[in-house]
Amino acid sequence: MATAGKVIKCKAAVAWEAGKPLSMEEVEVAPPQAMEVRVKILYTALCHTDVYFWEAKGQTPVFPRILGHEAGGIVESVGEGVTELVPGDHVLPVFTGECKECAHCMSEESNLCDLLRINVDRGVMISDGQPRFTIDGKPIFHFLGTSTFSEYTVIHVGCVAKIDPEAPLDKVCLLSCGISTGLGATLNVAKPKKGMAVAIFGLGAVGLAVMEGARLSGASRIIGVDLNPAKHEQAKKFGCTDFVNPKDHTKPVQEVIVEMTDGGVDRAVECTGNADAMISAFECVHDGWGVAVLVGVAHKEPVFKTHPMNFL
Repeated sequence: MATAGKVIKCKAAVAWEAGKPLSMEEVEVAPPQAMEVRVKILYTALCHTDVYFWEAKGQTPVFPRILGHEAGGIVESVGEGVTELVPGDHVLPVFTGECKECAHCMSEESNLCDLLRINVDRGVMISDGQPRFTIDGKPIFHFLGTSTFSEYTVIHVGCVAKIDPEAPLDKVCLLSCGISTGLGATLNVAKPKKGMAVAIFGLGAVGLAVMEGARLSGASRIIGVDLNPAKHEQAKKFGCTDFVNPKDHTKPVQEVIVEMTDGGVDRAVECTGNADAMISAFECVHDGWGVAVLVGVAHKEPVFKTHPMNFL
């Protein structure tokens, strides 16, 4: 039965309160409005950012909410004005979208779209300020404009990337966040040159994608930093040449890295969201030319503290 233009009832994992177990519920998903698409989610992954905002420790509590932002699916229907996608297209949701018209979208230096940049507090659609999810008429809020913990979701067309239908959605769903985040932070922001030394803080999916970017860039030394020693073996497959566990040392890990690299690494990328790790990443880069890129999402309370001399 055709579903375009009709409300779809489906299963979704709903977060009713901060830190409370998600509940499988039947939700109503409204048809897409202007410049929106409704997507059938086939695969969704769990990113630590989902956990942060489910816990809502220091974050703005927006509940009830459907979390999830790393997924792969197929377009079910499109709203008015959507021309670049049609039902049946295979797509990945992207939480930082592109309107393709603002100064950020027109610039090669940025992707922080004025309209569709990441907004963790907004739980509604941009066009009318209303959510597309309800349960018995009660509004259920969105997350990062994607809400992929639902069998169907509605997303602004600028936050959807069309992909090759031959690509296996159970694998490329990781390109929706983790892999593209880490690889992009390395190749497009850190931009290590051949022969450089790179330190990577946090060896989860994002950190390993950073490591792959460092390897592709020809880094001569790739230092993985993680509190879990079991991460070392996996990291070796992605080009890790050195592994440092901060718990194995009595001095700050940034001092350890500076010593082992004779002055600091050329590039450091932080992927944990921990403020101490961010400070360590910043303070372990070489003076004069070192660059640190902070990728992790921090809680609201932490403060980044370092001596002003480090900026010189």
